[in-house]
Amino acid sequence: MTTNPLSISAMTVAALPHAMPRCANARLALFAVRRMGANGLSDAHVAHAFVTGFGEGFRRPLVLIRALMADLAGSSNCPIAIAPCCCARTTAAEAAVLTILSRAETAPDSARLLLADLLGSRRNDGVLASATAVAQAFADAGRPIAM
Repeated sequence: MTTNPLSISAMTVAALPHAMPRCANARLALFAVRRMGANGLSDAHVAHAFVTGFGEGFRRPLVLIRALMADLAGSSNCPIAIAPCCCARTTAAEAAVLTILSRAETAPDSARLLLADLLGSRRNDGVLASATAVAQAFADAGRPIAM
Protein backbone atom coordinates (compact mmCIF):
# COMPACT_ATOMS: atom_id res chain seq x y z
CA MET A 1 0.00 0.00 0.00
CA THR A 2 1.42 3.38 -0.97
CA THR A 3 0.61 6.60 0.77
CA ASN A 4 0.15 9.89 -0.97
CA PRO A 5 2.93 12.29 0.16
CA LEU A 6 0.46 15.18 0.12
CA SER A 7 -1.81 13.39 2.57
CA ILE A 8 1.13 12.77 4.93
CA SER A 9 2.03 16.45 4.75
CA ALA A 10 -1.57 17.46 5.39
CA MET A 11 -1.80 15.12 8.38
CA THR A 12 1.44 16.52 9.81
CA VAL A 13 0.24 20.10 9.51
CA ALA A 14 -3.09 19.14 11.09
CA ALA A 15 -1.39 17.49 14.09
CA LEU A 16 1.43 20.05 14.36
CA PRO A 17 -0.10 23.30 13.08
CA HIS A 18 2.54 25.75 14.32
CA ALA A 19 6.12 26.31 13.24
CA MET A 20 8.96 26.02 15.73
CA PRO A 21 9.47 29.36 17.51
CA ARG A 22 12.30 31.52 16.18
CA CYS A 23 13.28 32.69 19.67
CA ALA A 24 16.02 30.45 21.14
CA ASN A 25 14.65 31.07 24.63
CA ALA A 26 11.19 29.87 23.59
CA ARG A 27 12.80 26.78 22.04
CA LEU A 28 14.58 26.08 25.35
CA ALA A 29 11.27 26.36 27.22
CA LEU A 30 9.61 24.12 24.60
CA PHE A 31 12.39 21.54 25.01
CA ALA A 32 11.78 21.53 28.76
CA VAL A 33 8.02 21.16 28.32
CA ARG A 34 8.43 18.28 25.87
CA ARG A 35 11.05 16.39 27.88
CA MET A 36 9.32 16.84 31.23
CA GLY A 37 5.95 15.99 29.70
CA ALA A 38 7.35 12.74 28.34
CA ASN A 39 9.89 11.73 31.00
CA GLY A 40 8.89 13.42 34.23
CA LEU A 41 9.92 16.51 36.15
CA SER A 42 13.42 15.32 36.99
CA ASP A 43 14.57 14.73 33.41
CA ALA A 44 18.38 15.01 33.31
CA HIS A 45 18.43 16.31 29.72
CA VAL A 46 16.40 19.35 30.78
CA ALA A 47 18.71 19.99 33.70
CA HIS A 48 21.72 19.79 31.38
CA ALA A 49 20.09 22.12 28.84
CA PHE A 50 19.38 24.66 31.59
CA VAL A 51 22.93 24.45 32.95
CA THR A 52 24.20 25.03 29.42
CA GLY A 53 21.71 27.81 28.69
CA PHE A 54 21.68 29.68 31.99
CA GLY A 55 25.09 28.87 33.45
CA GLU A 56 25.39 29.21 37.22
CA GLY A 57 21.90 30.71 37.46
CA PHE A 58 20.15 27.61 36.12
CA ARG A 59 18.43 26.55 39.36
CA ARG A 60 15.68 29.19 39.56
CA PRO A 61 14.32 28.74 36.02
CA LEU A 62 14.65 24.95 36.29
CA VAL A 63 12.76 24.70 39.57
CA LEU A 64 10.08 27.12 38.36
CA ILE A 65 9.49 25.34 35.06
CA ARG A 66 9.19 22.08 37.00
CA ALA A 67 6.58 23.75 39.21
CA LEU A 68 4.74 25.05 36.14
CA MET A 69 4.65 21.57 34.59
CA ALA A 70 3.32 20.10 37.84
CA ASP A 71 0.67 22.84 38.00
CA LEU A 72 -0.34 22.29 34.38
CA ALA A 73 -0.66 18.55 34.92
CA GLY A 74 -2.61 18.93 38.14
CA SER A 75 -4.96 21.65 36.95
CA SER A 76 -5.83 20.51 33.45
CA ASN A 77 -9.28 19.14 32.77
CA CYS A 78 -8.29 17.94 29.31
CA PRO A 79 -5.22 16.39 27.68
CA ILE A 80 -2.35 18.70 26.70
CA ALA A 81 -0.80 17.42 23.46
CA ILE A 82 3.00 17.40 23.47
CA ALA A 83 5.06 16.40 20.44
CA PRO A 84 8.33 14.47 20.62
CA CYS A 85 11.50 16.54 20.94
CA CYS A 86 12.57 15.76 17.38
CA CYS A 87 9.54 17.46 15.81
CA ALA A 88 10.29 20.68 13.96
CA ARG A 89 6.71 21.89 14.43
CA THR A 90 4.59 22.39 17.56
CA THR A 91 1.16 21.31 18.66
CA ALA A 92 -1.54 23.87 19.35
CA ALA A 93 -1.15 23.21 23.09
CA GLU A 94 2.62 23.77 23.00
CA ALA A 95 2.16 27.00 21.05
CA ALA A 96 -0.41 28.10 23.64
CA VAL A 97 2.00 27.39 26.53
CA LEU A 98 4.76 29.38 24.83
CA THR A 99 2.37 32.24 24.08
CA ILE A 100 1.22 32.23 27.71
CA LEU A 101 4.85 32.43 28.85
CA SER A 102 5.58 35.28 26.45
CA ARG A 103 2.49 37.25 27.54
CA ALA A 104 2.41 36.44 31.26
CA GLU A 105 4.16 39.67 32.28
CA THR A 106 3.10 42.05 29.51
CA ALA A 107 -0.48 40.94 28.79
CA PRO A 108 -1.72 38.92 31.78
CA ASP A 109 -5.40 39.10 30.77
CA SER A 110 -4.61 37.58 27.39
CA ALA A 111 -2.43 34.93 29.04
CA ARG A 112 -5.25 34.13 31.51
CA LEU A 113 -7.74 33.54 28.68
CA LEU A 114 -5.31 31.34 26.75
CA LEU A 115 -4.58 29.38 29.90
CA ALA A 116 -8.29 28.92 30.58
CA ASP A 117 -8.76 27.51 27.10
CA LEU A 118 -5.72 25.25 27.45
CA LEU A 119 -6.74 23.85 30.84
CA GLY A 120 -10.47 23.76 30.27
CA SER A 121 -10.99 25.70 33.50
CA ARG A 122 -11.63 29.35 34.27
CA ARG A 123 -10.01 29.15 37.72
CA ASN A 124 -6.34 29.17 36.84
CA ASP A 125 -4.71 31.92 38.91
CA GLY A 126 -2.20 29.55 40.51
CA VAL A 127 -1.01 28.22 37.16
CA LEU A 128 -0.83 31.75 35.77
CA ALA A 129 1.33 32.75 38.74
CA SER A 130 3.65 29.83 37.96
CA ALA A 131 3.83 30.85 34.30
CA THR A 132 4.60 34.44 35.30
CA ALA A 133 7.36 33.24 37.63
CA VAL A 134 8.91 31.18 34.81
CA ALA A 135 8.74 34.14 32.42
CA GLN A 136 10.35 36.40 35.03
CA ALA A 137 13.09 33.86 35.74
CA PHE A 138 13.95 33.63 32.05
CA ALA A 139 13.88 37.43 31.67
CA ASP A 140 15.96 38.00 34.82
CA ALA A 141 18.59 35.64 33.41
CA GLY A 142 18.70 37.65 30.18
CA ARG A 143 16.69 35.09 28.21
CA PRO A 144 13.18 36.57 27.76
CA ILE A 145 10.68 34.33 25.98
CA ALA A 146 9.31 35.97 22.83
CA MET A 147 6.83 34.64 20.32
